[in-house]
Amino acid sequence: MLDINYIRANRQKVEDAIRNKAYEIDLDEVLKLDDERKSLSQKIDSLRQERNQISAQMKNGKPDQKLISRGKELKTELSELESKLSEVEPTYLAKLKLIPNVPEDDVPVGLSEDENEVAEVIGEPTKFDFEPKNHYEIGQARGWIDKERAAKVTGARFAYIKGDMVKLQMAIVNFVMNSLSDEGVIAEIIKKNKLTGLSTKPFTLVLPPLMLRTEMYDAMDRLEPREDRYKIDGEELWLQGSAEHVLGSMHANEIFQEAELPVRYLGYATSFRQEAGTYGKDMEGIIRMHQFDKLEMESFSTKETSRKEHELFVAIQRWLIEQLRLPYRVIRKCTFDIGKPDARGIDMEVWLPGQNKYRETHTADYMTDYQSRRLNTRVRREDGEVELVHTNDATAFALGRIMIAIIENYQNEDMTIRIPEVLRKYMDGKEIL
Repeated sequence: MLDINYIRANRQKVEDAIRNKAYEIDLDEVLKLDDERKSLSQKIDSLRQERNQISAQMKNGKPDQKLISRGKELKTELSELESKLSEVEPTYLAKLKLIPNVPEDDVPVGLSEDENEVAEVIGEPTKFDFEPKNHYEIGQARGWIDKERAAKVTGARFAYIKGDMVKLQMAIVNFVMNSLSDEGVIAEIIKKNKLTGLSTKPFTLVLPPLMLRTEMYDAMDRLEPREDRYKIDGEELWLQGSAEHVLGSMHANEIFQEAELPVRYLGYATSFRQEAGTYGKDMEGIIRMHQFDKLEMESFSTKETSRKEHELFVAIQRWLIEQLRLPYRVIRKCTFDIGKPDARGIDMEVWLPGQNKYRETHTADYMTDYQSRRLNTRVRREDGEVELVHTNDATAFALGRIMIAIIENYQNEDMTIRIPEVLRKYMDGKEIL
């Protein structure tokens, strides 16, 4: 969430953010509640100080009736004020949490995803001398995707992934993990993109928990919309919707030393979403599944390096796609589409010949200190000052979607699939599936 002092000092910016992200929030009400909260706290502190003074006088002398009477009055007054504060505080906090992060200056202003901007197109759409098939036609014919039996066992929007497609997924996982845990690769990407002043520290590999507590999910500001999440019945536990939900929250209430930063994680997790509101969309194939596997990047950095850290994540996404030699485009997301906690968002869309369109495969989210304020994740600077860290997260690969892209772009007329060269060493040198 935003700092209330920042809101007061930058009211117009915050009002613009509320409007441009299509939220309806009464900022006057939030500020009025903050004033009331502060006034009550000051009165309570003053009365407690007076009570302590009376207590000290009573301790060393003969009980004074006036002091006894005043002590009783203070007890009543404090009780009333504390009761009022206990009502105001949660109301104030709930409304403060509704205020979205302020977008960076270069984020396009728009009130629908149609106003996202295509920043760059890399490569030409793949051409074939035959009519290309979509991934589901190929996956069914090759025995790689079985949605019918999955529907029998679990319901719609689940699938069994089998055979060589499983090997393909594991090859992608190994390729990404080996690459992003290699400091040389990170250094190469930083140099190529002229990201001066950034550490070449590689990513630490993580297999995270697949569940998190309500408190942590809410602090990450990723719990909403709740109708898209899976809750464990009878417990304050939720299935995570993406690995960054459990990576970003793992250092809640901790303090890094400045020399430790940046801390970069690459998490591999099976994720779960109800895909609420998408029923009837993308029912063919494995585009919108309730269960999917992802490789997700997360980082904690200082405020001075966080924007470049975001740019590094975008550069890594581009590098990964280009290693697979897939045509894609870069999308600058508009204010409406970047999401409540984001200050900036970039998407990658890969060309899918079987659908004759670009489809989103990656997103990169820059949160500044919006998440860390509620998580209370901080850094002790070299001068001893303690401040909030900044956070970034981004997709390395959503495994289902990138396999779709490989199957559709590397297909042959006989429905065999050429294996991207960079993956072959992870598949025993095979060139064709």
